[in-house]
Amino acid sequence: MKKVCIYARVSTQGQDYQRQLSELREYASRMNYEVVREFSEKISGAKSVTERQALTELLDYAAANRIDKVLVYECSRISRRAIDFLQVIEQLTQMKVSVYILQNGLETLMADGSVNPIAQLVLGIIGQFNSMERSLIRSRMSSGYQHFRSNGGKVGRKEGYKKSNEQMKEQYSKELSLLKKGLSLRNIQAITGTSVNTLRKLKVIIS
Repeated sequence: MKKVCIYARVSTQGQDYQRQLSELREYASRMNYEVVREFSEKISGAKSVTERQALTELLDYAAANRIDKVLVYECSRISRRAIDFLQVIEQLTQMKVSVYILQNGLETLMADGSVNPIAQLVLGIIGQFNSMERSLIRSRMSSGYQHFRSNGGKVGRKEGYKKSNEQMKEQYSKELSLLKKGLSLRNIQAITGTSVNTLRKLKVIIS
């Protein structure tokens, strides 16, 4: 019996990944796979891999444990950033772990463990399309904001709004952990993508 992990993701707290989990479990049962772990999270697919706790835990688990496959509902659940999507696929491929995309019926490795060239090609193209779609969404949002502002509208936080220390600690737990280890602000920025100004504020919180 092949051992598999399931990964599911939605972008916002108001969305639900239960349908993804349900369909992936049903597929695993139909194929007589043993689901050894499930990983799920609510976070934007535009976030980097280092900011994705469940995805990072999945990769760590695959490195430390013998599994055969990772089941995902569709490509953009892994990432909407083409470079990150391909990086995750490559990492799992090097571990001899196949990725199965349910919606497309594509699998990255053949039955003998060799790379599936057709799947790699198609998934690479899909990853690029997902990245382009994200860029188009951002462009439309930017255009909408500019139109809103030109008509006297205001966007952003309300005047006087400031996150509490507890909210900052919850949102930037990884950054705080790296600060406590003594890493420089520039190094932490390179790892997490968080701005130096934000890191300076976090440094004040723990000082």
